[in-house]
Amino acid sequence: MDDWKNCRLGNICKTNQQTYSVSEKWDFINYLDTGNLTNNHINQFQHIVVGQNPLPSRARRKVVLDDILYSTVRPNQRHYGIIKEMPPNMLVSTGFTVITVNQSIADSNFVYYFLTQNEIVDTLHTLGEQSVSTYPAIKPSDIEDLDIMLPPLDKQIEIGRMLRVLDDKIETNTKINHILEQMAEAIFKSWFVDFEPWGGIMPNDWREVEFSTFLTQRVEKSNDPKIPLFSVTDVGIYLRDEKFNKNLSKPNTKNKVAHETDIIFGMSRKILNWGIMRSAIGCVSSAYNVFAVDQCINSKYLESFIKVYSAYFSDLIRPTTREGQSVDKGALMLKSIYLPPDKVLCKYYIIEDSLTAQIKANQAENANLSSLRDTLLPRLMSGELPLTAMVL
Repeated sequence: MDDWKNCRLGNICKTNQQTYSVSEKWDFINYLDTGNLTNNHINQFQHIVVGQNPLPSRARRKVVLDDILYSTVRPNQRHYGIIKEMPPNMLVSTGFTVITVNQSIADSNFVYYFLTQNEIVDTLHTLGEQSVSTYPAIKPSDIEDLDIMLPPLDKQIEIGRMLRVLDDKIETNTKINHILEQMAEAIFKSWFVDFEPWGGIMPNDWREVEFSTFLTQRVEKSNDPKIPLFSVTDVGIYLRDEKFNKNLSKPNTKNKVAHETDIIFGMSRKILNWGIMRSAIGCVSSAYNVFAVDQCINSKYLESFIKVYSAYFSDLIRPTTREGQSVDKGALMLKSIYLPPDKVLCKYYIIEDSLTAQIKANQAENANLSSLRDTLLPRLMSGELPLTAMVL
């Protein structure tokens, strides 16, 4: 530790160095908003063709490789990451502080992991709560004023590399799972949408039935704080069990109770959302519709059907005066679904279950890797754990 030095973060990096000007006349822009970056995982870019699509007013920050992005709003939501790959003409929101590290004296990975520590995130969020804005927000100077303990550059690089190995493996597993999910969807579409094994024609022994025959709307409500509340971002096609128990909220007598295998329909930012409940019990906000699914239909098949036929449900959205848009429950109940014989479903689920088992194994490994990283991170950053004790 004798060779570690304390310094102000602003002395080893600069913030918001480059700004895009419309006079540069890029033909297209790949734009990253704060909501599409969480824990260094990019959900998606918004591809904007200049002249055809309006450019968001916040699409102004330029970035380069190894820049660190850190959202200035609600730091505890962890909308941060480090740029290791970037598409051409990339811009990010002015809601990010773009941190460019002086590579001659500091390592970008080391600085990034320093900023992701729970202690640092909590410190920045506390500063944000003291701001005069209506929501917790920090300034670039809040980040620059942080004190950081810096070992020699070669040690910084090695610490950053060790932690990066864990995150890279997590990201690889995540990408593999995405491919596996796409494979399951492609097989489902081949069998139950295009009917390819049956010459492109739905067999006579399949049934077409309305949703009203196997969906019953639930009216149960609860203000029990012991029941986890799912936020709107949790209600989607790929619900993740490990997210649910973390989403505890204050009691709300309007929360709707959902049980395992229930189907949830609702709106989020004018987008139709749905999902199948994974946990034994939980609550969703009053903006969502909860339906019990009759045992006559396989809930996994129903979930896959809704996902593949997403365009089929687009007319369920109706305007309202209060919330802008909602789901037309009556129109949903009139929708129909194709039900294949059980023997066909059994053959499909032999394949699907194999893919699902691989996905769950990768998720379990990611949970273990994340736990290991979070345990090592503060000890490596403080010098408590010597590099000689680490072998990756």
